[in-house]
Amino acid sequence: MRHPGEGVLRRLVDEPAGVADADRGHVADCARCLEELAGAREDATRVGAALSVVGVRADSDIDGADVDGVDVDAAWQRLTAVPAERSARATAPRRGRSILRRPVVAALAAAVVLAGAGTAAANDWLPIFRTERVGAVSLSTADVMALPDLSAYGDVAVTRDGEVHRVRDAAAAAAETGVDVPELAVLPRGVTGGPEYRVGGKVSIAFTFAAERAERAAAGVGERMPSPPPGLDGSQVRLVAGPGVAAVWSQAAGVPALVVGRAVAPTAVSAGVPFEVVRDYLLSFPGLPDTVAAQLRAFSNGSTLPLPVPGDHVTSSTAQVHGVPATVLATRDATMAAVVWVDDGVVTAVAGAFDADEVLAIAGEVR
Repeated sequence: MRHPGEGVLRRLVDEPAGVADADRGHVADCARCLEELAGAREDATRVGAALSVVGVRADSDIDGADVDGVDVDAAWQRLTAVPAERSARATAPRRGRSILRRPVVAALAAAVVLAGAGTAAANDWLPIFRTERVGAVSLSTADVMALPDLSAYGDVAVTRDGEVHRVRDAAAAAAETGVDVPELAVLPRGVTGGPEYRVGGKVSIAFTFAAERAERAAAGVGERMPSPPPGLDGSQVRLVAGPGVAAVWSQAAGVPALVVGRAVAPTAVSAGVPFEVVRDYLLSFPGLPDTVAAQLRAFSNGSTLPLPVPGDHVTSSTAQVHGVPATVLATRDATMAAVVWVDDGVVTAVAGAFDADEVLAIAGEVR
């Protein structure tokens, strides 16, 4: 049995879209390769941690502030991005493919429940999804590796990628995004000073299903696609989320200690094809793990936004924050936790180096 080499495994960490489907399929089913892949991820994390505190930049103004030899921008990127995103800085088409390979987007797009235009662009556009709450979807490393590449089944256009950048203050963040900037009257233990503010624009993705391309993709992995429902071939789903803002409090080493973010919640529209039709067909794509499909299928009301989490390392539970349902995530070693909730079309998240009870207490103070 031929196992992919170290270079292939490292590329699975940094840029999985650039790895052949055959190699990805092998790794997903091979215990030895999965173990080596986990080691490659750990190495990448250590290197990233080192780079985040030694990358001194010459400028120190508001557009790239670094003090005491700490690269705050790198620390922010390390907190908010999965490893596979780090190499998505080349060409625009390559960036679009990388976005689709991110575990969050790939899983949600496969169920057609990620984002979309809040208002139909024309009379034949049918609103099919509006985020009213968030639900966790547990993914193993093998699940992430096996997620299908949506671009193999149709045309994908990333028209806005929501680039995150720093702004001067809360007023600038509110002016740029139109989102109420989250505030904390009392800071939790270990968090001092004022926050930095990061804003991200609207994320917009359009997927046009192509039955003939889907059949070729399925045949390439020895599978057959079921016949598409009437009206689905050539139909389009528009996915949009944001804009949003995050307040970031950093530790002395420059690594974020607390992040409080808020954004316009995802919605979706389809060119006349109902939510259930699109969802059920996309969940039948070859390669989508049965366990993942079952979890996504459980969100059958078109209003629960699945939030993929690494089940090997993170637990999830539910709670109430400000009188609305919330999803609580916590690392199994209790070193970090986050809580996410949706209220009137706006999603808010709190994350930091706290346990679940502490992060819930912080969330209760967010205004």
